[in-house]
Amino acid sequence: MFLVTGATGGLGRQIIRILTEKEMSVRAFVRLNSTYSELENRGAEIFIGDLKIDKDIDKASQGIEYIISAHGGAGDAQAVDYRANIELIDSAVKVGVKHFVFISVLGANRGYEDSPTFKAKKEVEKYLKASGLNYTILQPSGFASNLLPLAERFRDTGIYLLIGDSKNRTSIVSTDDLAKISVDSVSVEAASNQILPVGGPEIIYRGEISQIFARIFNREPIVINPPLFVFDGLRNALGLFNPELQKTLGTLRVLLANEFFCTSEEIENLERIFEMKMESVESYIRRKMEV
Repeated sequence: MFLVTGATGGLGRQIIRILTEKEMSVRAFVRLNSTYSELENRGAEIFIGDLKIDKDIDKASQGIEYIISAHGGAGDAQAVDYRANIELIDSAVKVGVKHFVFISVLGANRGYEDSPTFKAKKEVEKYLKASGLNYTILQPSGFASNLLPLAERFRDTGIYLLIGDSKNRTSIVSTDDLAKISVDSVSVEAASNQILPVGGPEIIYRGEISQIFARIFNREPIVINPPLFVFDGLRNALGLFNPELQKTLGTLRVLLANEFFCTSEEIENLERIFEMKMESVESYIRRKMEV
């Protein structure tokens, strides 16, 4: 049986869908206030718990052979991105989990001191490698599903908000591809005990995303491109009233200010290991928006 954390997120739902379509047993770790009926209807076993409670993690791990950690902190990097993953790894060791798949982030090892999330991912990677478990660490460059709300706004208004340097490069991965790789990692020998950068087949400039939207929806983009110092000013102002929010926004600033892309060699290696062709951002958005 698989245990999937972050099961109600965009990636988690896709992982559950793949597992249930393969008729594999899966336990979805969800919060009581989340929307999980779709997962239950697909045949997933629902475990209602809190990743901040060690006892819940221990209970959820009973009888589990494979763990896919796909959850995110939502503002509490220490408790959820870091501590919960450490407890998951410890529970996996105790119950003899065969393989642990950890969804990290591209650039986790770059030392971004301003981002609690990046620091948490880096420390969890180190802990998992030293745990003795069979593991696969996946480092996505960005989820294509995160572009869907922006695509919907563009479809309705033609507006695309781009904060920071439009020439920063990225290789955003199809969330569906990432889900498939997450599931296959437990059975593909070449993925065992590996850290794998995961991105789409193309390296694009962030400014090109508006052009992709323009092609998909056949309308001229209205690009609003405030410089990064505007974001910094807003963040600092918010910090006067809410210092924790200021820290949380550090991760967003890291994402806005830096490049996150996989090399062509890394993508070729990924496609060879998993015997698949990575989907482009444009193809993913067209498919999801049914254009």
